[in-house]
Amino acid sequence: MTAVQQPDVASAFGSTKEFRGQSEKAPAVPVHAPPIALLGVPFDNVTMAEAVERIEQMIASRAPHYVVTANVDFLVQARRDIELRRILLDAPLALCDGTPLVWASRLLGNPLPERVAGSDLAPLLIRLAAEKNYRLFLLGASPEANAQAVARLKAHHPALNLVGNYSPPFKPLLEMDHQEIKRRIHATRPDLLFVSFGCPKQEKWIAMHYRSLGVPVTIGVGATIDFLAGRVKRAPHWMQRTGTEWIFRVLQEPRRLFKRYVSDLWHFGRAILAQSWEMEWRPGTRRCATPSSPVVVEPRWQRIQASERLDARSIRRDAGVWERLRTDDRHCLLELGNVKFIDSTGVAVLVRLQKRMCAAGRQLILLAPGAAVRRALAQMRVEDIFEMATDVIEARELIKAREREQSAQVINGARRPLIWQGEITAANAEEVWLQTRAEINSMSSWRKQWVVDLSQVRFIDSSGMGVMIRAKKYAPRRGACVRFAGASPVVRNVLRLSKLESFLLDDES
Repeated sequence: MTAVQQPDVASAFGSTKEFRGQSEKAPAVPVHAPPIALLGVPFDNVTMAEAVERIEQMIASRAPHYVVTANVDFLVQARRDIELRRILLDAPLALCDGTPLVWASRLLGNPLPERVAGSDLAPLLIRLAAEKNYRLFLLGASPEANAQAVARLKAHHPALNLVGNYSPPFKPLLEMDHQEIKRRIHATRPDLLFVSFGCPKQEKWIAMHYRSLGVPVTIGVGATIDFLAGRVKRAPHWMQRTGTEWIFRVLQEPRRLFKRYVSDLWHFGRAILAQSWEMEWRPGTRRCATPSSPVVVEPRWQRIQASERLDARSIRRDAGVWERLRTDDRHCLLELGNVKFIDSTGVAVLVRLQKRMCAAGRQLILLAPGAAVRRALAQMRVEDIFEMATDVIEARELIKAREREQSAQVINGARRPLIWQGEITAANAEEVWLQTRAEINSMSSWRKQWVVDLSQVRFIDSSGMGVMIRAKKYAPRRGACVRFAGASPVVRNVLRLSKLESFLLDDES
């Protein structure tokens, strides 16, 4: 990593200071195995024991987290479902629940140590909960399976503090009685929440509510409650070890699983081969790594030039530098114009850095990314999560624009359309709703037709769609009508997969 310093730009922010990736004065930082991105989803490079340890740390922190155990089907769905992709990208802990994913990681040069299956993780966490008196809540599956799982768990683990269970009526995600579910969970204050609605419904429900629930660890467990109930049998251990458990599952439920598994393996295989070609096999890529160099830090931001080869080897070599970037309190301008090669590990590190900085209210700007980086991000379908600029001046303007968005997601248009901007997600949906409702209330005596302009909305999730529905239903009570227009392809994707595009969007506006 080499520093880029331009005195005319730096002078606008004050003095600079330098540190080295291998500096003796720099504080020691923990070095973890770098993640790897498979079809754009960054997986944590952990064993089962390490995953359990991370989850225990989450419980001890008391802050809300969610964990995903993603398999091939998750990744294939995420290729076309932008909201699910974002949930997987943002997960505090993303675990590899599929032997084909382990094989793919080996092919891509950063092997995951083992499969960490949700159906194996859940029993370990249950045993741990019984030992350490963690409070457990089971949500989802059928009422019969849920009740049978509870009975079997109480029989096998008398010390288990199973504080609650509930199987809500089956409904589409946005038609569920979310308040009733949340009331039951809040009343029991669990440490662990297992959610079994199936993918992607369980992941979207978790993303909507994990913050407000305040549960330290929420995990989507798929069919695990059926396994715990004894209604679905696990494959023999030798099939689990050899990656052939899917054959056992297909034989149990051929009508439901055969077509899905064949389709998933076909689409996954093609996409992984394309990723391998782009990031491992393409001819003409340099196989040597440039050495670490100093990094220049400004008072408000730091501008850093990555080495020509952003791969697993260079990421491990510069682990201290990347860790400091991740934890620093400044915006980051990452110069990628000289990067001639980036692999699956490099993409994963960029995604994780973006996630961390966004959560901390900071901006990561990719400066003039070259062809290799742009191809890789496009191939992984993650280019839309990054901000890119051609130079420092444009980057500074982007930072200012994003800061304005964060201060006001709703802009009063007076006699013009009401404007939503930025990202409308579970993190700010309630605030957007309150501002939108206040605008409708303040002008409903004379303004009967409302158009909400979505052209500046870069992303919306299920919570954001919930705000759209609330506004659509609330306006008639004030004698008004609300229409939404100008949705981007990303927003349309989210609405279309929820089968709400025609209901919510005004395509004539």
